[in-house]
Amino acid sequence: MSYQLVIVGPLETNCYLFFCPQTRECAVIDPGAEAEKIFEAIASLDLKPIIILNTHGHVDHTGANLDLKERYQIPIALHPGDLPLLEEYLQLELGLMLGARPAPAPDHLLADGEKIAVGESFLQVIHSPGHSPGSVCFYTDHLLFAGDTLFSGGVGRTDLPGGSWKDLAHSLKARVMTLPDETVVLPGHGPKTTIGEERESNPYLE
Repeated sequence: MSYQLVIVGPLETNCYLFFCPQTRECAVIDPGAEAEKIFEAIASLDLKPIIILNTHGHVDHTGANLDLKERYQIPIALHPGDLPLLEEYLQLELGLMLGARPAPAPDHLLADGEKIAVGESFLQVIHSPGHSPGSVCFYTDHLLFAGDTLFSGGVGRTDLPGGSWKDLAHSLKARVMTLPDETVVLPGHGPKTTIGEERESNPYLE
């Protein structure tokens, strides 16, 4: 399996195109803004989007959901814990600043442990609350799409509505840092890292 990074919006959200080289089927992970930029990347790689996956419900990760859904007629998937965020007033205000369209209700509610098929591979859902109640990571074959749960040298903030440091600390310890050290971490913002690198140097994991 392969992926392509597309950095979108003023908050520089990492949107990922996770795709099967054989079938060209593609999952679009966190299309936060700049739908046209995402469209161009999909076309340049000759991909066939089949689903939109949101690691969580913050607008900088969902802002182009509607554009992609309309363009490709594909479902949106989100954990039910973040459904209230789609209606949160401050999010709607931020969305206007980002040029985002309000995200429609998801077509599919993600469950912990669920496997999302993409071509000849899959992404497994890891529920990792803390940054938000419905935050998830997507894992496959030593590759972790971490959303805003874990960053290179940092972790997701917990001072936004629904955030909880207690929950995030548990998610990191029990759900994320149990993965193999060689696992490549692809965060929602910033550069990629590995579980091993973060275990050694991330001050929030001490």
